[in-house]
Amino acid sequence: MEKETLDKDIMRLLEEQPDISTKEIAEKLSVSEDVVAKRVEVLSDTREKILIVDDEPDAVIATKRALEADGYNVIDAGNGAMAFDLLRSDIPDVILLDVMMPDMDGFEVCKRLKEDPVYRNIPVIMLTAKGEIEDKVGGLDIGADDYVTKPFNLKELKARIKTVLRRAQD
Repeated sequence: MEKETLDKDIMRLLEEQPDISTKEIAEKLSVSEDVVAKRVEVLSDTREKILIVDDEPDAVIATKRALEADGYNVIDAGNGAMAFDLLRSDIPDVILLDVMMPDMDGFEVCKRLKEDPVYRNIPVIMLTAKGEIEDKVGGLDIGADDYVTKPFNLKELKARIKTVLRRAQD
């Protein structure tokens, strides 16, 4: 069963029967109780969610830990295709997007996000080593909400995340 469909079915059952157990949900939906428990946990997490899209695991781990320490729910994808797979079931509040990735670069990912009515309002912060003026202008022109060059200052990145989240709420 696809995550999106499963999530809708779980939510429907929880609305109909607020006291229903994960075991009962699992039986009704013919999935394992572990799967139901994980989906319920994801669905009930009210923290702001950040998706990091970057093919450099070391960069992702450090940034993810720092943002989680500030109370964010952080998910990650190693490339653009993985990001779109994640977006089918987990809509983040903001996306941190590297530019230089294999197969589909960050500019293409951003362009596709901003062309899609489902994803166009998700703030995107380009987070990349490409620091030339042409790169920055290009990223902003295709719809990025901000552009931060690596190496970056973590305090500055957190401030920029707060700023785009605040703008998105207004």
